[in-house]
Amino acid sequence: MEEQELNFEGIERQALRVFTEKAYLDYSMYVILDRALPSIGDGLKPVQRRIIYAMSELGLSAASKHKKSARTVGDVIGKFHPHGDSACYEAMVLMAQPFAYRYPIVDGQGNWGSQDDPKSFAAMRYTEAKLTAYADVLLGELAHGTADWTANFDGTLEEPVILPARLPNLLLNGTSGIAVGMATDIPPHNLREVAAACIQLLEDPEASTAALMKHIKGPDLPTGAEIVSARAELKAFYESGTGSFKARATYQIDDGNVVITAFPYQVSPARVQEQIAEQMRAKKLPMLEDVRDESDHENPVRLVLVPRSNRVDLVEVMNHLFATSDLERNYRVNLNIIGLDGRPRVLGLKAILAEWLTYRIATVRRRLEHRLERVSRRLHILEGMLAVYLNLDEVIRIIRREDEPKPVLMTRLKLSDEQAEEILNTRLRHLARLEEMKIREEQKSLATERKELEVLLASEARLKRLVAAEIRADADRHGDERRTRIIEREAAQAIDETTLIANEPVSVMLSSGGWVRAAKGHEMDPRTLSYKSGDAYQAMARGRSLQPAVFIDSTGRTYCLPAHSLASARGQGEPLSGRLNPPDGAKFVGVMMGETEDLWLLASDAGYGFVARLEDLITDRRAGKTVLNVPANALALPPARVPAEDALVVVVSSEGKLLAFPVSEVPQMPRGKGNKLYDIPGKKAAARAEVVAALAVVAPRGSLEVWAGDKKRSLSWADLKDYRGERAHRGAVLPRGWPRSVDRLEALPPQ
Repeated sequence: MEEQELNFEGIERQALRVFTEKAYLDYSMYVILDRALPSIGDGLKPVQRRIIYAMSELGLSAASKHKKSARTVGDVIGKFHPHGDSACYEAMVLMAQPFAYRYPIVDGQGNWGSQDDPKSFAAMRYTEAKLTAYADVLLGELAHGTADWTANFDGTLEEPVILPARLPNLLLNGTSGIAVGMATDIPPHNLREVAAACIQLLEDPEASTAALMKHIKGPDLPTGAEIVSARAELKAFYESGTGSFKARATYQIDDGNVVITAFPYQVSPARVQEQIAEQMRAKKLPMLEDVRDESDHENPVRLVLVPRSNRVDLVEVMNHLFATSDLERNYRVNLNIIGLDGRPRVLGLKAILAEWLTYRIATVRRRLEHRLERVSRRLHILEGMLAVYLNLDEVIRIIRREDEPKPVLMTRLKLSDEQAEEILNTRLRHLARLEEMKIREEQKSLATERKELEVLLASEARLKRLVAAEIRADADRHGDERRTRIIEREAAQAIDETTLIANEPVSVMLSSGGWVRAAKGHEMDPRTLSYKSGDAYQAMARGRSLQPAVFIDSTGRTYCLPAHSLASARGQGEPLSGRLNPPDGAKFVGVMMGETEDLWLLASDAGYGFVARLEDLITDRRAGKTVLNVPANALALPPARVPAEDALVVVVSSEGKLLAFPVSEVPQMPRGKGNKLYDIPGKKAAARAEVVAALAVVAPRGSLEVWAGDKKRSLSWADLKDYRGERAHRGAVLPRGWPRSVDRLEALPPQ
C-alpha cells in the first residue's frame, strides 16, 4: 500500500508562545470592548444594545402591548447575539428591575424579581415585556441617519454600532462589569441633575467639576436611602474617576420602634433581617426584643425593630447596626468606559460629560444633515411635479404614445432622472389631482425648513442651543425628583460588646483534654463537674467576665479568649482547638486570669522559669505567641499566680523532693527561658529521669495542698520552713508515707 504524501499547503506554523499570546490578547480585547465595558455614547454594553434594538424591531414600544420575553430573547440570540439565552434574559431582567435601574428601559409584566432576591424572576416563557417611554431617549432618532451600522454575526442583517442617545444614559443608569485586567463601576444619577450639568457645560465649556457638582450633588440610587460620605469624597472620585462612597438605610422612630423605610442600593432586606436576628441570637443586641418584616403593597419596605424598653438609645442601636450589617454599605466607583475613540479609559465627571456632548452634537448634526438631504430631495421632486402640472396634457400624451417615455420627459420638460422616475411612478389619478397651490405651499414650507437647517448647521452656537433645548425637553418629559438624600454623617460605630455584658465573677475550667468552660462565681469546685470519657480536670482560674482568659500550652505559647465568650459550665464545654491554632502535638496545660499587672510564674519541667506580668502574655492571634522558651524534650508546667512579693515558690520533683524559696529570687521578664528554679543533675536531665512535677506560689501564712491522684496532703506555712532553701537547689524529701508521684500543687490563701 502506497503511503499518502501529507500536504501542509495553506497551514500556518507558529510558535506556541506567539499563538497563545495573540489568542489571549484577542480574547481580552473582545471581553473589554464587546462584553464588559459600556460605550460613552449610549451607556450600554453590546448585549443591552441588542436587546433594546431587537425589541424596537419587534414593535414593542411603550404604546404597544407586552409580548412574551422568550420572543424577544429568541430574536436577540438568533439575529444579533449568539450566546446563551439565560445570560441574555438576565441582562433583559436587569433593565426591567426598578430597584436595579434608576430609569428602567424594559417594562416587564409578571415576576421580574424583588429587592430581597433579584434573581428570583420567573422563566422567560412566563414573563412579558415591552420598552418603557424612557427607551425613546435611546431609539427615537435611530431612523434619522444618526447611527453607524454594522453587519450582524452572520452578515445577514445590520445592527446599530451605538444608539443615538439624547441623554447620557451612562451616568443615569450606571453599570458594573469585570473585563480582563480592568473593571467598571458607575453609580446611577438623577436625570434632571445630569441634564442641568450638560446644559451648563454647553454654555460654559470651562466649567470646573465643582461647578458641575452644584447640579450633580452625587449618585442617586434607585432604592433611595441616603449617602453619608463627605462632599470631599464625592468630589474626589468625580475628578479622578475612581473612589468610593457610603450609603446607609433610612429609618424613623414610630411609637417607640425603629422603622427602616429604605435600604441601600443592591442590599437585600431579608439578608439584613437575618444579620440582625443572628446578632440577637448571639446576645450582641440584648436591647432588642424582636425584628419583623411588615412590608406590604402600600409599604414596600418596612422593617421594624422592637426595643426591650423605652430606655434603649435607638440612635446608638442604629449606629451599631450601620457598622455591623448591610444597613450601611460602601460602593466602589470606577468610571471606566469605552470612549469615542474606541479605547477604554477612566474619566472624571467633566470629561465624561464633555465627551458625551461631543457625541451628542455630532449626532444632532448628522440628524440635521439627513433631514436637509431629504428636504432638498423633496424640493427637487416638487419642482418636477410643478412642471408636470403646468404641462399635464403633454405629459399624458408622452406617457401614452412613447415606448420609452422617461428620456422624452427629461428632454421636453428638462427633468432630472430622479424627477422623471418619480413622475412615472405616480398614478395617473394622482397626477390629475395635482394642484399648483398645494405644490407651491409645500415648496415654500420646505424651503423655509431648508434655510433654517442650513443656518443651524452653519453655526456651532445655534447647534449647541438646539442640543441644550432638546436636553431640557427630555429632562421635563422623563425627569423626576432625587430619591437619595446626601447628608454627611459621622462614621458609624459598633457598640462595644463589653458594655452589653455584666462584669461579674467567673471561673474558667480547663480539662486535660483541652476542653474549656466558664461558670458564674468563684465557688465552683471543678472536681464535681462531669468530664468526657478519658478526660479530667486540669486547671482553673478565677476572674471577671470582662477579663481575657489566657491559656498556655506545653510548648510555652500563650493564647487569649474573652471569658464571656466561653461555653457555659452547664455542659462539658468546648474544645480550645476549635477556636485556637496551637502547634501540632501541643496540649493546653494552664489558664490565667486577673488584672493586667498581676504576676504569674511560668516554668518548664526542666526546672527553668521566670515571673511575667499578665499583660505581656495577652495576644489576639489564633496561633498565639511564644512566651516561655521550653528546652528540648521538656514541657511547660501549669502557671502559678504570684500573690505577694514575699511569697514562696514551691517546686516538687518527680523523685518526691520539695524545695521552697522566695519568689523575689526569680527574675521578672516578658519572655524567655528564665533562670534555674530546681537543680536536676545533667545525666538525669538529659534522660528526663527526673523532672519538675509541679509548682506553686504560696502567700505568707498560706498553706499548700499536695495532690497525688485523688489523694492530698497539706503543708502549713510553718511546715514549709523544713523545705526552705536557695533557688536552683534540690530541696528535701517529702515525709515517709507521702506519695512520691505528685500530680499537682495548690496554694491556699491565709485563713
